[in-house]
Amino acid sequence: MKPTGVTAFIGIGANLGDPAAQVLEACARLARDLPDTRLVARSRLYRNPPMGPQDQPDYVNAVACILTWLAPGDLLTELQRIETLMGRRRDGTRWGARLLDLDILLYGAERISEPGLRIPHPGIAERDFVLFPLRELAPDLEIPDRGTVSQLCRTVSAAGLVAIPEEAHA
Repeated sequence: MKPTGVTAFIGIGANLGDPAAQVLEACARLARDLPDTRLVARSRLYRNPPMGPQDQPDYVNAVACILTWLAPGDLLTELQRIETLMGRRRDGTRWGARLLDLDILLYGAERISEPGLRIPHPGIAERDFVLFPLRELAPDLEIPDRGTVSQLCRTVSAAGLVAIPEEAHA
């Protein structure tokens, strides 16, 4: 185990069932069920239109910051375990409706390109529903080869992104 751990950021999204409750439960599971990992912070929840096919419900998204001693591949395995425990079934559909989606956005400053695991997440610089919640947690964070989170926020529109008041899902 690494003595200091690695700061990682996890994208969390859902648009089936009660999406806000799913995202909050996922955050609770990140805090409680990830071995060798500590939840440091999470952003507010945001509602946004689906990125893929528009004939599905809006998404609720957030970003969590964790401190982990898990290797990137092991972290991915654990995140997929949480998705499965919360009811996600992987059928190969891309950008479809889902109960829960957990993505490793960043793992320290590492760059990884392996089958099934790309870090930084390939869409991080274009997705308002990732960048704006991430800016709440780490506005000056450098995305490798892209710039800071705050700089990237200025390049995307947040027109469809709506912060959900905490009391709406307390």
